[in-house]
Amino acid sequence: MGERPWALVTGASSGIGEEFARQLAANGHDTVLVARRTERLEALAAELAERHGTEALVVTQDLSEPDAAERVAAAVDERGIAIEVLVNNAGTGRLGRADRIEAGFEHRELMVNVVAPTDLVNRYLPPMVERGGGAIVNVASLAGFQVLPYMAVYAAAKSYIVNYSLALWAELRGTGVKILAVCPGPVDTGFPAANRVRYNRRLLGWMLASPEKVVAQSLASLERNRGYVVPDRRTWFEAHLLPRRPRRLMARLVGRVMRYFVDRQHR
Repeated sequence: MGERPWALVTGASSGIGEEFARQLAANGHDTVLVARRTERLEALAAELAERHGTEALVVTQDLSEPDAAERVAAAVDERGIAIEVLVNNAGTGRLGRADRIEAGFEHRELMVNVVAPTDLVNRYLPPMVERGGGAIVNVASLAGFQVLPYMAVYAAAKSYIVNYSLALWAELRGTGVKILAVCPGPVDTGFPAANRVRYNRRLLGWMLASPEKVVAQSLASLERNRGYVVPDRRTWFEAHLLPRRPRRLMARLVGRVMRYFVDRQHR
């Protein structure tokens, strides 16, 4: 029996990233777990070892730092680990009007959502191509298909991830490397609470997809090298029809919906 393949997962301390780590470990992968919260990563590493007998390397790293990808790669290289699956899941966003978001946040947001994933792809893609196999999963969002007032930078960053991933997918066909952009709608994670978004769970909870289903559908789509996936049939309309409507009209309509949640932050 040969060595297990290694998967690197960013944002592995909670939500979708944590679930990617669990399902990849269940599929026989050792994991590199990257996030800012060491205790959460160590607890997950212990869980994966107990349940699946897999090994985990914990790398505590804030991906908003300019040299974040280099630091992650240095920790991986020190162990002599070859990454066969890269999951760029870490992400951050802030609900609010652009002129009221604290100074510096949107810069950090772009570092986490755009720069770090790109740097990690640049680090791990060439060895994958050279070996003739590997996989890269970039977690985007349904927001990547449309303008999103009150989360303008977040949606623009996710649009980059969608288009970047699909371009790589087209470029790399025939190399043995699979690329997938994951574009979920609302997911039942800590993201709303982190943004002080209040909603009636009884009325709106049905809109939230489970991380388990999102990840399972994503890994199935990765296996088929689909390029991108919207892992919830309930969001098919928003993903495939709304972006084709007049842009200014959709910006105003979506803006009204988002304004509702912004107003409820302060109640």
